[in-house]
Amino acid sequence: MRNISTGLAGHLASGATTLCRCWRVTRRDGVVQGFTDHDENLAFASTTFRAGAGFEGSEIEARLGFAVTGTELHGALSSETLSEDDLAAGRYDDAKIELYLVDWTEVENRLLLRTGNLGEVRREDSAFSAEVRGIASRLDEEKGRIFAASCDADLGDARCKIDLTDSAYRGEGTIVALEGTSIFAAIGLDTFIDGWFTQGRLQWTSGANAGLAIEVKEHRSNNDGVRLSLWQKMPAPLAAGDAFIITAGCDKRFATCSEKFSNALNFRGFPHLPGNDFVVAYAVPGEPGNDGSVIR
Repeated sequence: MRNISTGLAGHLASGATTLCRCWRVTRRDGVVQGFTDHDENLAFASTTFRAGAGFEGSEIEARLGFAVTGTELHGALSSETLSEDDLAAGRYDDAKIELYLVDWTEVENRLLLRTGNLGEVRREDSAFSAEVRGIASRLDEEKGRIFAASCDADLGDARCKIDLTDSAYRGEGTIVALEGTSIFAAIGLDTFIDGWFTQGRLQWTSGANAGLAIEVKEHRSNNDGVRLSLWQKMPAPLAAGDAFIITAGCDKRFATCSEKFSNALNFRGFPHLPGNDFVVAYAVPGEPGNDGSVIR
């Protein structure tokens, strides 16, 4: 049950209200932004809530129990509010959203209606719509170990223990020619074998995308030079001369962990776990069983 302040309760009981909604967005990098559907800016809780951003929300759905509920947030894309480049760069992924009901004549009379996180964002022309997921959505996230043949650690993390600052697993390169929006030829990686950086991580150190990172789709190295393709188009166009740091990729298989990284001791999967083919397998007369005996 929500505790409504005496001032807001009296205002609601008066029959004539001056209410608006305010949204506070806290990105994972610590940037905080405020928006309101009122026609003037409001300020409270050390945040200025901007008007004129075209923000509006859908109806709030709430249910008893642990069912996942949510709402949607709509607004305009602009450099002063939420820019398309920032959304494409993932700066708003999983951002914290707080929705307030506020008396705009006395902002101390307010109520926190909902707290959630930003989910799927859809962009169209100069506007966007975003899913706001409730706290219960965290219950759908996988927790703990997963029994699977592949490794469930991230390359270079505390469980994997591979040092990605080692020059054997890290390279520095520069774009020399573009072959598409996310495919380019590069120099600086000639000492690495073909496919070494496939499924690796590339971080830009110069150019319009400096500071952003992305996963490598494919690394090809042959007599024609080195070519890299990325899984997604970067927010800003790539250009010859853009520099980057790239780290080795891992496909989570035991063979890769053992042969490429010599790290079988820290493999966090179960490579000998029977698969679906074992479930549907059947005995064939005349062939040896698992214990060496012959089935007759």
